Amino acid sequence: MPNERLRAALLERGVTPTALASAVDVDPKSVERWISGRMPYRKHRYAVATFLSVEEGYLWPDALPRQQVASASESEILNVYPHRWAVPRDAWGRLFETAGHEIGVLVYSGLFLAEDAGVLRTFADKAETGVRVRVLLGDPDSAHVANRGADEGIDDAMAAKIRNVMVLYDRALGGADGVELRLHDTVLYNSVYRADDQLLVNTHVHGFGASHAPVLHLKRIPGGEMVNTYVESFDRIWAQAKPVHP
Repeated sequence: MPNERLRAALLERGVTPTALASAVDVDPKSVERWISGRMPYRKHRYAVATFLSVEEGYLWPDALPRQQVASASESEILNVYPHRWAVPRDAWGRLFETAGHEIGVLVYSGLFLAEDAGVLRTFADKAETGVRVRVLLGDPDSAHVANRGADEGIDDAMAAKIRNVMVLYDRALGGADGVELRLHDTVLYNSVYRADDQLLVNTHVHGFGASHAPVLHLKRIPGGEMVNTYVESFDRIWAQAKPVHP
């Protein structure tokens, strides 16, 4: 079966099979065989994944033993906080300051973050250096936002918080190149805060506000799948969300 993920990764990056072959020091015919479905040796899988800036497990999901994947995924957990309020305040700023390529925020409102002038300044500074900043907020007119407000016992205040956050982002970042804001109409089971390969994942618990729910601090490592799962979910929601223009 053809490896469509490898083919797509090459097309997205404008890399020809010949160029990939040269980068990983193999014959171009080997790359053609990989695209056709043949499994490369492990050293070549790692070299290809590194060159294309994707995970080996994404290009060849059946290559690693499940036990190894499970062990690697467990190793992606750097810390677990029992509540969001237990995360050190400066940890949010430190997370986003590490970003060299991408910052992502997926929330319903994330008011605590939008009220942090230091974080917003980091977003603006990172965007100026070429980092892509993507923020996903819940659509304040959606039924999912209304349901989440009811779950937390704040009802219409949830939509009001989102509108407030939109104003805060617009004031601090409106018109900045590299900053994109979209509204999603999705049931969120987690809020996700991303800086390249590191994530803070705030779980959602019925009947409790997000500040009282646990937070996982994750960092991607080769062979792990936890970070990839959240990143793929983020991208899927982003693709369906509607842009917000200043």
